[in-house]
This record gives sequence, structure tokens and C-alpha cells, in this order.
Amino acid sequence: MFLGTYEHSLDAKGRLVMPRKFRDLLEDGCVITKGQEHCLSVWPPDAWKQEYERVNNLPATNRKARMYRRAFFAGADKVSLDKQGRVPVPEKLRLWAEMEKDVTVVGSGDVIEVWSTAVWDAEEAKADDFFSGVEEVLGLGGEEI
Repeated sequence: MFLGTYEHSLDAKGRLVMPRKFRDLLEDGCVITKGQEHCLSVWPPDAWKQEYERVNNLPATNRKARMYRRAFFAGADKVSLDKQGRVPVPEKLRLWAEMEKDVTVVGSGDVIEVWSTAVWDAEEAKADDFFSGVEEVLGLGGEEI
């Protein structure tokens, strides 16, 4: 599982050094694609296989499902870590995620999110505010104790 938040920078070739704690789970490669709220999602092979199946099985008769599937798969690229623990971030994905140099790598359970640090700073504040409303997300009804 991926946990924690790490500040990194893209090098001049658009490569990202993955946090050391994440590298063992990525030694067989990974898939990088568009995530939500303009981050990038980095999937280790096992998690990618599950997500691939879930997205691939969305109903072809549903326009929103087709659009989601197109965006998800068209942006995907299979990449490998080099000996220094770096992964290449395709230029098209860097542009989509508004990444220039400073990035924040966020462990998010079975997936890694990579954010432009400026975008992450704004999103983190929203997430922290939303976190206080956990009852709604977890279906607890939001009742006062």
C-alpha cells in the first residue's frame, strides 16, 4: 500500500524520482495515466489489472462510461523505474496535470497520485475540509454524537 506525502521535482527530461518507500512495489513497472482533479495516477501491475478490468467493463452503451474509458486509457502509458528510481512522465500527461517542475507525490492506498505542487496545495486544503464530513462518505448519516 502507498502512504504519505513527498515533495519532489521533475528533472529536465520530465523524469520523477519515486519515493524510496514506493519503489519495491513498482519494480515490475507501472502504468501512469490521468487521475481525478488533474493529478496523475501511478498504478502498480496488480492494482492496474483490477482497475483495467473495472474500467474496461463499463457499459459501452453509456456515453459517459465511453468518454471516461477513452480519457483513462488514451492517456495511459506503461513505464519502468530506472536504476535511480525515476519514472518518465510523458509530456502530454505533464501538460494535462499542469506540471512544470515541483510535484507532490501522494500515497493513496493502492495507487500513487502525482500532483503539481501548486495544484496539490489547493486540493489538500479542500480534502482536509472535506475530511471532517467523513460521515457522509462512509454512509454514517452524519448524526451528532
